Amino acid sequence: MLLIIRATVLTPDQQQSDAAVLIDGERIVAVGRTSELLDQADAVLDVNGLVLAPGWIDLQLNGAFGHDFTADPASIWSVAEQLPRYGVTAFLPTIITSPLETVAAAQAVLAAGPPPGFVGAQPLGLHLEGPFLSPHKPGAHPPQHLRAPTLAAVADWSPDSGVRLVTLAPELAGADAVIAALVERGVVVSAGHSLATAEQAQAGFGTGIRAATHLFNAMPALLHRDPGLAGAALADERICVGLIPDGLHVDRLLVRLVWRLLGAERLALVTDAMAALGMPPGTYQLGDSTVTVDASSARLADGRLAGSVLSLDAALRNLCRFAGCSLAQAMPTVSATPARLLGLSDYGRLRPGARADLVLLTEMGQVVATWVGGRIVHGELAAD
Repeated sequence: MLLIIRATVLTPDQQQSDAAVLIDGERIVAVGRTSELLDQADAVLDVNGLVLAPGWIDLQLNGAFGHDFTADPASIWSVAEQLPRYGVTAFLPTIITSPLETVAAAQAVLAAGPPPGFVGAQPLGLHLEGPFLSPHKPGAHPPQHLRAPTLAAVADWSPDSGVRLVTLAPELAGADAVIAALVERGVVVSAGHSLATAEQAQAGFGTGIRAATHLFNAMPALLHRDPGLAGAALADERICVGLIPDGLHVDRLLVRLVWRLLGAERLALVTDAMAALGMPPGTYQLGDSTVTVDASSARLADGRLAGSVLSLDAALRNLCRFAGCSLAQAMPTVSATPARLLGLSDYGRLRPGARADLVLLTEMGQVVATWVGGRIVHGELAAD
């Protein structure tokens, strides 16, 4: 068993300084003081006051390191190997609007499992962002692949078949039946790329929608007499709100307002990163589209944003800077909150019995090392 000592530990409830964490295989056994746990350890790692946090979960990742999941679902495992450099220990590979055959291909990739010798972040299932989106709010999604929601189209969508989260427009004809069917199977449904009124959004929430995809983006503006989907999502305590804090998708003042309204309990930071994450500026794919990427943004030829080049550690640091909150206050937005949305009680938390998915970082939020299932997958640390 590995004992990590002299850590500033962020548990679900508090921050503990000079703490120790005991790991046995893939699980956390105990959190306490070194003197209480030392006699159980086979190896000891002194982290000299660095912050030890639960592993991070990205709910919306389109690709990275030159790979696009929609164009090449087989690349999921290659990307997963490199994500721990950003503190990501688990994620939802996101397939944007595309033919249903593409979804099936991505399901098959997850069903086949990782290649021999794989070490990296864990795909928790697919996030299918489309194809049941509003033709009036497609964003960077190819309009030719949009379709009406039908029960036949989602007949084999479930967590067991690799589908964990589905984004759809709740105002579309047939959406209610699809939402109900997916929720009954344990799929999380999120509202997004939508022209829904507040009333239509609330009806969708009543049917089982529990999230809003990249708040403010690809939905009507929040107006004082017409709150729309954004206002309905903010006002409903059942809804977990996804937000892209790159300073481009949402103004930093609105990030601060959302934080002050929701805190970490209902806010899940997402990157919506595409193939250019971790790569130099250039031209990359997002599904069928060619995207031009500079140092800070990814755009279609007409200037529309097409995903981001934001990493999850940068998203966390941005939230702290934009909202004026501490690293400890912000941490659940990338750990416990997305885990709770997905119904995964042993992820995103640093406590006995939870998975030993951990991130070691500086007090400024720079990633030093990452563990997935008790195994170090990023960083060079030696235990005594």
